[in-house]
Amino acid sequence: MTPFRVLVAVALLIAATCRGFAADVVFPPGAHVGMKPLVGLVRAKSFIGFETEDQGVKVLIADLPADAYNEVVTAFKANPAGTGNIKPESLETPAGLAYYTVESARDGASNVRRYSMILPGPTFSGYVAVQVPENASKIYTDDAVRQMFASAQIRNEVPVDEQLAMMPFKVTELGSFKNIRMLAPGAALLMADGDEKGLETKPFMLLGVIASAPATPDDRGRFAQQIATTIPGVRDGRITMSEPIRIDGQPGFETRIDAVSGKDNTPVTIVQWLRFGAQTSVRVIGSSPRTDWEKAFPRFRAVRDGIQPRG
Repeated sequence: MTPFRVLVAVALLIAATCRGFAADVVFPPGAHVGMKPLVGLVRAKSFIGFETEDQGVKVLIADLPADAYNEVVTAFKANPAGTGNIKPESLETPAGLAYYTVESARDGASNVRRYSMILPGPTFSGYVAVQVPENASKIYTDDAVRQMFASAQIRNEVPVDEQLAMMPFKVTELGSFKNIRMLAPGAALLMADGDEKGLETKPFMLLGVIASAPATPDDRGRFAQQIATTIPGVRDGRITMSEPIRIDGQPGFETRIDAVSGKDNTPVTIVQWLRFGAQTSVRVIGSSPRTDWEKAFPRFRAVRDGIQPRG
């Protein structure tokens, strides 16, 4: 073979290899973890990650607590052979040393190949789970998935606009909150002045949607008070006010609670607003140390009034 033909063959080999991947690392909306998805994988419609058009191959991306990565490392060192014929493997990535496993399983009546990878993040552990049905395993091979895993990168922050775009409603007012973070992608949003270590010591808000609504107008008060009892992290709560209101022309309910919250038993005042739809309810919660309530409440109300339907 002439030198020219050798160069052509090498170029064709490189091109064929590159066609297996997207040109750049892609971060699905809302994700801290990005990678070069294999050809044929597009943004997933119902979860954060990628999937094939027929939804057969799935790549799920999620955040786990920061300690999860260290727990995996400790378990790997204690038992490098793994358990149940599943042996974890280490893998160098741009995000750091990752660990992944491969196993054969069943999804209903179908045989599938499952892959799980965990990698270190600054305040979280990145997690990626892949499922490949048997009829796609010749294209999405163990080696191909491993190479996709090896391209994984971490971004410390998800842009605020990207997070807001995932919510089922528009958030047009941010109330000057410093930290904005998705708790459940496309379902719950946290807006806070403090950080996770002392969240309840400063004003914060939770925005989301409840997949239910009271059957009749007479049920709204009972519904609002029952939902108020599910606010996380609240102890010794006492409802001080609960009454119907109109929010942007729609029926709603305002409930206020005095309680204590956090490890230091911070006295807090909480407001819960519900805006009722036909089958769902928009839920807005504002919590503030009682000493800051007078300043915090107007901010809460501004955020509430800035929530608008999409479309």
